[in-house]
Amino acid sequence: MTLYDLVAPAIEARCEPRYRITGIRAADPLGADAILAAVPAMNRDADVPALTLALRALVPDPDRTASLGVVEALAAVRDLGLLLGSLKRHGAEPLAAVPEALPVLQELGRRTGMVPRDTVHHYTTWNPLGDRQRMYTGEKMEGHLQDAVRMVFPALVASLDTCSELAGLEPYDTRFADALDRTGRHVQAMVDSIDFTVAQVTPDFFARDLRPYFEEIDIAGRDYLGPAAAQVPLWLVDLTLWQSDRSSPEYDAFLDDSVRYSLPSWRVFHAAHRGSTSAVSKLSAAISWESTPRLPPVLAASAVSLARVLRILKTFRARHIGIARKAYSDELRLYEAGSGGAPIALLRSVLDLTRDNETLVRHANVRMHAPMTPPTSARKPAPRPAPRPGAKAAAKAAAKAASATAAASTSAATPRPAPTPPSASASVTASLREKRFTP
Repeated sequence: MTLYDLVAPAIEARCEPRYRITGIRAADPLGADAILAAVPAMNRDADVPALTLALRALVPDPDRTASLGVVEALAAVRDLGLLLGSLKRHGAEPLAAVPEALPVLQELGRRTGMVPRDTVHHYTTWNPLGDRQRMYTGEKMEGHLQDAVRMVFPALVASLDTCSELAGLEPYDTRFADALDRTGRHVQAMVDSIDFTVAQVTPDFFARDLRPYFEEIDIAGRDYLGPAAAQVPLWLVDLTLWQSDRSSPEYDAFLDDSVRYSLPSWRVFHAAHRGSTSAVSKLSAAISWESTPRLPPVLAASAVSLARVLRILKTFRARHIGIARKAYSDELRLYEAGSGGAPIALLRSVLDLTRDNETLVRHANVRMHAPMTPPTSARKPAPRPAPRPGAKAAAKAAAKAASATAAASTSAATPRPAPTPPSASASVTASLREKRFTP
């Protein structure tokens, strides 16, 4: 049983139509199953005329478009999107080839509350499984990459809840560490996903076979990126942990563009917490107010839990940048920037920011283990013991003591002479002196 099996049913029970994954996958509002099953063959042949005819055949009329609910509209964007990316991969601008698709995409964007083209969620989470799965190449590695992203969607939804809870708590609250621990379990799905990707998808396949389908297309004069895995919004977790007030201008600018590819409720979350006080800043402030050498247990638990989540994020980003470096190496790359629009340098910068925040919190944990000693002012210096004499000094002291003892014994054994009586002249002199001074 996977994390998806445990979490997905709870997600689908919510009122949010974009979480009705089973319903979106099952929907085929444009009758596209048969046409899209042939897309991998069209792409192998670079058959632009066939792809153009397929897109034109699937574009619904305005009345049909207006009748679609959110679930059906998401499925429609998914199916049109596969043809948009295929045409662009072979050098054709899709809406120049099929201009009647423009108003339909714009209306579908309004009805779904999302950008007017397919995103990573359309391509992976909302994509049917089995024989109906929509793919550009039909290769197993493409399917594995789609599976890797599917793995994390339920975890991202769950982490949105825990991060929302975390934003309203302080480090002195026992629920702060608990929310972080639950967030950490959700984020671990990202690490599992990227490990699965490394094991199942080669850098060569991604860089040369799949990456070209994720190019941006022009819609009414504005470029929209393709459904790249880079759109998976790990920033949902970054935001409340550290990014809201400890970021960089480059990462902020990247997020400002990336947020538009996410779900409406996720964009609301970003707007609500952007610029707020992050968990790292809250913990840092709380620790700075502590005057004792050792942190209180609740604050120490918060520090441990926060360091653990940041370490998981750091692990994910380190592995992600390893894949990206291989896929965009001089030998393989066809593009300078990643499929999400970020250059390798930005990935490195975000890794460094994550590591810096993790290091800051980890240093706080050192204080947690400080010995419980009283302050210097409360400690009295212990009396210094008299120095122990060396061998020579001890012998000399013993000899001196023995000599003194012998002298005392001799003095006690020798009789003292009797006092000598005064002479007669002395007695007369004393008598005259006595009379002289008598009044």
